[in-house]
Amino acid sequence: MAKWIFIIDVEKCEDCNNCFLACKDEHVGNDWPKYSVAQPTHGQRWINIFSKERGQYPMVDVAYRPTPCMHCDNAPCIAAAKDNSVYKRKDGIVLIDPVKAKGRHDLVKACPYGVIWWNEEKEVAQKCSFCAHLLDNGWKTPRCVQVCPTGALEVMLCEEDKIRELIETNDLRVLHPEYDTVPRVYYKNLYRFDRCFIAGSVAVEKEGIVDCAEGATAVLYSDQAESQEITTDCFGDFKFDNLPPNSGEYKIEITYQNYSPVRTAISLKESLNLGVMTV
Repeated sequence: MAKWIFIIDVEKCEDCNNCFLACKDEHVGNDWPKYSVAQPTHGQRWINIFSKERGQYPMVDVAYRPTPCMHCDNAPCIAAAKDNSVYKRKDGIVLIDPVKAKGRHDLVKACPYGVIWWNEEKEVAQKCSFCAHLLDNGWKTPRCVQVCPTGALEVMLCEEDKIRELIETNDLRVLHPEYDTVPRVYYKNLYRFDRCFIAGSVAVEKEGIVDCAEGATAVLYSDQAESQEITTDCFGDFKFDNLPPNSGEYKIEITYQNYSPVRTAISLKESLNLGVMTV
């Protein structure tokens, strides 16, 4: 049968926190029988937004990663519960039964992603419910998706073959595949958060005047992968992105018109700005 998946585009998230606020608006002060008890006003973030800064001045970029419950097919919280106090519905949504899970503080530590929270007042573990109470009443999306202004959040109800197609065509990835939890939350452009870039600027000196070298060719060489080639923009800037962190030795060659090539060697640990390279 068709199941829900959550697709999050890291490149589109601007950290506006509309998703977080909409979640609060829906769940703070509101009990949804069978689905959840009221979320506390403070302390819980059912969709948490993490930030990652890469590079060095002046070439720096920041990415944001919204992180809800992963609604895993192989959910550790379900395994830890043992008594159906946490369960997966046929449509793929994982829910914590607010009655059966009362007093089960151990469920918080069962989640390797850290997305289960403890409600001290109600003495129950809580998390993103995918707004199942709304979906069951005809809504097409959870509140967080409804209010996202950039389209960074998207949910779909589809068959497994369609999901596989989406994963392949959009290069979707999951968080921590090594956990073997089989999440139903997929990320697009996750490289902006967990991979590296090598960037720099090319300048040319003509008759004592230094100017941006637009249209210069930058080639990145590595023993671990095929070479990559890009052209500098109007500011003379280039950027090789989506490189694994701590991936070892690289070489860059810069060529521009009839000037002598410039070469440099790099040991890549994290995102790196090479600064200005003058031909």
